[in-house]
Amino acid sequence: MTTDSPPRPIPRAGVLDIAAYVPGKSKATGGAKLHKLSSNETPLGPSPRAVEAYRAAADKLELYPDGAATALREAIGRATGLAPERIVCGAGSDEVLTLVTHAYVGPGDEGIYSEHGFLVYPIAITAAGGKPVKVAEKNLTADVDAMLAAVTERTKIVFLANPNNPTGTYLPFDEVKRLAGGLPKHVILVLDAAYAEYVRRNDYEAGIELVSSSDNVVMTRTFSKIYGLAGVRLGWLYGPDHIVDALNRIRGPFNVSSPAIAAGIAAIEDRDFTRAAADHNEAWLPKVTAAATALGLTVTPSVGNFVLVHFPDVAGKRAPDADAFLLDHGIVVRRMEAYGFANALRITIGSAEANEALIAALATFLGK
Repeated sequence: MTTDSPPRPIPRAGVLDIAAYVPGKSKATGGAKLHKLSSNETPLGPSPRAVEAYRAAADKLELYPDGAATALREAIGRATGLAPERIVCGAGSDEVLTLVTHAYVGPGDEGIYSEHGFLVYPIAITAAGGKPVKVAEKNLTADVDAMLAAVTERTKIVFLANPNNPTGTYLPFDEVKRLAGGLPKHVILVLDAAYAEYVRRNDYEAGIELVSSSDNVVMTRTFSKIYGLAGVRLGWLYGPDHIVDALNRIRGPFNVSSPAIAAGIAAIEDRDFTRAAADHNEAWLPKVTAAATALGLTVTPSVGNFVLVHFPDVAGKRAPDADAFLLDHGIVVRRMEAYGFANALRITIGSAEANEALIAALATFLGK
């Protein structure tokens, strides 16, 4: 042993440079009732059928789950028309995003993401030993030309959240196709469609068509949002056979639990419940947007289940002040400094009661 050995294990270069992901708060400082609008959770909760399936799975907790999540992949295939053998399931879409990054990015490689993209992207790129490349947006929307211009010989992966969190903006399908068509064939385009089920726009497509016709495009989805299964951690990826094969070689052999598999199958098969969740969001998203705008706030147009609300640059009325005021009134929202928005709050569309409480509290805060 050399005398200059470190006194304890040292993480490899880059690991300690990662800013740890900080989730939204769960507790308020006041208020008679808690309204948690900080994590883009569905106010309708999970399907009762999913809850029943989850509870039934408790009778066999001594058994390992199916390592291939076969029944879940088949259920996803029935619901979407996709080939189950081209689907990989994971503990939330976070895991599959990390898997594809670790499979294709290494030291010296680069990964591209948009300016206000999901913070997991730079974390995954850096953790794999790569260099995150943040690309400026245009009107708080991913800029295809800027992303293509950022590609170098070191680029291995490009992330596009569509719709994007936390802005709620999206790229029309023609623009996504233009991005995919402009990338070198060896660069993977990851289409993160976590909020796809909420989008009701004729020019939107989650990525299924592109994946089906490409060798370098994958799409990721989650059960955490509209399906209400954030607590069980369940997500999936649809990709070309050769990428799916690579991911299955490095993922954990039992990375999805039996209760999660059971709940996921029941959730995706309960189409009436999912439709009700989408309808609730479709009704309240414009109401919350209009109410905040009427109070003099600026709201970034959103197609997700949340809004990004920008506050006036006035002492006592900025976003941190609003956050503290809302917490005192039992309403928990999300501060956005980590995403580059020091004077904005991301607010989830909640129940009718929560939305009305939010609007009333904002009106009081702004003296309206």
